[in-house]
Order: sequence, then structure tokens, then C-alpha cells
Amino acid sequence: MSDLKNTNILVVDDEEDITDLIKDILEDEGFTVRTASNGTSAQKAIQDSKPDLVLLDIWMPDIDGISLMNEWKKTYQSLPFSVVMMSGHGTLEHAIEATKLGAFDFLEKPLTLAKLVAVVKRALKEQIIQPTLKPQALTPQFTIEPVGKSPLMSSLRTKAKQIAESGNRTVLLKGELGSGKHLFAHYIHSLSDRDQNPIIAVNLGQLNEENIEETLLGKEDGSLITQGILEQANGGSVILENIAQLSLEAQNKLANIINDNDYFRVNGKNLLPQDVRFIAISRDDLSVLVDEKEFSEALYYKLNILPLDIPSLSSHPEDVPDLIAFYIHHFVEEEHLQYRHFPIAVQNRLRNHTWHGNVQELKSIVQQLLILGKSEEVTLNEVNELLTKKNQTRAISEDLLPLDLPLREAREQFEKAYLLAQFRACEGNIAKLADKVGMERTNLYRKLKSLDIDPKKIS
Repeated sequence: MSDLKNTNILVVDDEEDITDLIKDILEDEGFTVRTASNGTSAQKAIQDSKPDLVLLDIWMPDIDGISLMNEWKKTYQSLPFSVVMMSGHGTLEHAIEATKLGAFDFLEKPLTLAKLVAVVKRALKEQIIQPTLKPQALTPQFTIEPVGKSPLMSSLRTKAKQIAESGNRTVLLKGELGSGKHLFAHYIHSLSDRDQNPIIAVNLGQLNEENIEETLLGKEDGSLITQGILEQANGGSVILENIAQLSLEAQNKLANIINDNDYFRVNGKNLLPQDVRFIAISRDDLSVLVDEKEFSEALYYKLNILPLDIPSLSSHPEDVPDLIAFYIHHFVEEEHLQYRHFPIAVQNRLRNHTWHGNVQELKSIVQQLLILGKSEEVTLNEVNELLTKKNQTRAISEDLLPLDLPLREAREQFEKAYLLAQFRACEGNIAKLADKVGMERTNLYRKLKSLDIDPKKIS
């Protein structure tokens, strides 16, 4: 980082212990660092000597950091230096607003040394690489954390950070449909030392034993070289989607790929180093599939090094208001939908709803309410109407129901007939059946077993 030796950093925070700590850390890295205890002294410091980077606290006694950024933009027409926001009590709204104003990143207190130094170097490097660009033209590097202040989500973020810092080890994320597994995969990648390299998702449900190696490893055909996913994501991360839909033979090939430190492209002669972190995501409990002989035990143990269960939204309903606020900002700012106010009564109604599709379903509801609503405020009536439509199911003729049986037996007969019909429609493919009926494969296996249905004997 020799290009950064002469850079000037200004740390603005009213807590002297924090400014002293940051100053010591960054000076040890070779940077020139000044400090300011409030907005007024920060303004004077900038007038005396314009910094290359400002580390700016949100909450200060005389003026908040957001307002200070606004003043700088008015004074200079655009931010003449990079800004990284800091806060121990920041909200998602503050983070979004800071990013809109041109903040490079948002650091959460208490600060970690590795994260602080990494963000500072990235912010300064961006200026050196693209000195002719105005700061607001740069792509913000701000990464949104999974939303929620509940103890469950706080604990989950802590575990994700620990996983991110654990090096190359493979990660297995399990959770219901729509629970946010992809978000946590990207979050873990963003917190790791791989965050400046690609993260690529591969849908394993579309692969088989014939093409999995070519897709992941690449192929050589004379002088024609096709890069595989591992080469494209070199130094970064690979998300393995729909891991349970792979055939057993393809699973064993994947286990060997994960196990190898280097590899050849298909038909290749040059050995290439494997430098990716695998992050597998699954709706199914793979340990149950191993017991059912439907999943490779070797692959399971290679994937399950760092497991993380992503909870259903019903496990932390107190986070629903924060999620609503997040999605409102997302759709208004990113998709330019008209803003509408969600009153407390509406938020409580959504908080108490059973979200079978989890966070993704809530996102869809917020989007529909913004698009379809006519008034400035969302009403309870339109929320109830929308939720009722989603929960409506097609009525079944009484003539087709076993009405002369006890409820439990009638339900079992219907479930058995229903699953047998759907299984045949799926041509005996258990993965397709799970998707069609909306069940995790592990739960589906238990259901089939309880109804005395043997998947291997269905034709």
C-alpha cells in the first residue's frame, strides 16, 4: 500500500477513547491521522487541510453526521473526500441515507481492527485508482446487514461474523423457503477477506453427473478454453444452491472437487489452484437425507463444517416493523415506487400474520401495497384483503371428500391420494415433488413414511 503513505485521515467522534484508539491503529498502519471531537472542530480541520478520508460518527453533541455530510455536499457541490460512517446506535434508515449521500461504507461499533483497516484501505485505494471520478460517481461499498434488532437476529449476525472470519472453511446454511439464506451467504462473503473478489451462485438442480465437472472446473477443447465457476470466482466464494437435488453420483463428484486443493479443467493439462470458499444453502435437513440414503455422507461432512440455521420469520416476529421499513426504503429508492405510510395498526397486523414464505413473502406484500394503494396511508382493510386473497384455497366438492370418516382418517386419505397423484405428475422425482407441494424434502420423507408410501415403489 505504498501509494497510501501520504494520505490524510480525519476521525470525527465525540468519544475521546474511540478517536485515540482509531488514531493509534491507523498510525501503526502508516497513515497520517487527525482527530476532531465534534462537527465544529471537524469543519475547522477540513478548512485547515482537506483530508483524503473522513471517519465520521453519526451521533455528536452539536450536529449529527448525516447533517454534516449534507453541509459538505452543499459547500463543495460533491464530497471532495471519501466518508465512512460509524455508529454504535445507527439504524438501517441512517445507513441508507448515508449511502445515498455518497458514504463509502458504514462501520458498526464496537469496531474490529481487521474490518476498520480493510475498509479504510479500500476507500483510499478507490480514490487512487479512479482519481478523476467524483466521489458520488463511485459505487458504494456499503453492505446491508440482515435486518432485525431481536436477540435471535443479533445472535445470528454474531455467528455469521465469526464464520466469515474463519478462513476457507465450508459453510452450510439451512432454512425455510424465503428465510434469507442468500442474504446471509452474501453477508458472510462481505465480512470475509474475500469480499473484493467475486461471489457466484450455481444452481446445482440444473446439473447432473455428466456436466457438473465441466460447469465447476471448466473445459479445454484444443485452443478453446471455457472457464469454470471455480476459475471465475477465484479468490472469492461460490454459493451452492439446491444441493439436495443433485444425484448421488454427482454429489460424490462434488465432494471430490471440494476436497481437492487444485484441479484440472476437463481435458486440461495444467493444474490450477482451487481458491474459493463454498457456501451451500439448503431447505432440507441434509442429515436426515443421509439417514434416508438420499444424500452422500461424504459430501455432507465436507459441507457441514460451519453450519448456520436461518430461522423462520415466525421465530422473530418483533423484527417485522424493521423489515417493513427496510423494504419501503428499498422499493421507493431503488424501484421508484410511491411512498406510503404504514401506521402502527398495519405494522401490528403484519407482525401477527403467519408468514409461510418468510421474509420473501413479507417483501412481496410490502411491494404490492406500495403499487396498488391509492391513498398516502396504508389501511387495515387493504392489508386484510390482500392477506385473505393469499390464503384462499380452491374449494373441493363435498362429493369428493370422505365425509363419513373421523377427521384424522379423512385427512390421511386425502393426503395420501394427493401426494401419490403429485408424485406421478413429477415422474417419481422427489426433489420436484418437494418443490411442487411446498415441503422440505426431510419433512416430505417423514410424511410419506407416516402415510405408508414408499417412493421407490411408485410408478
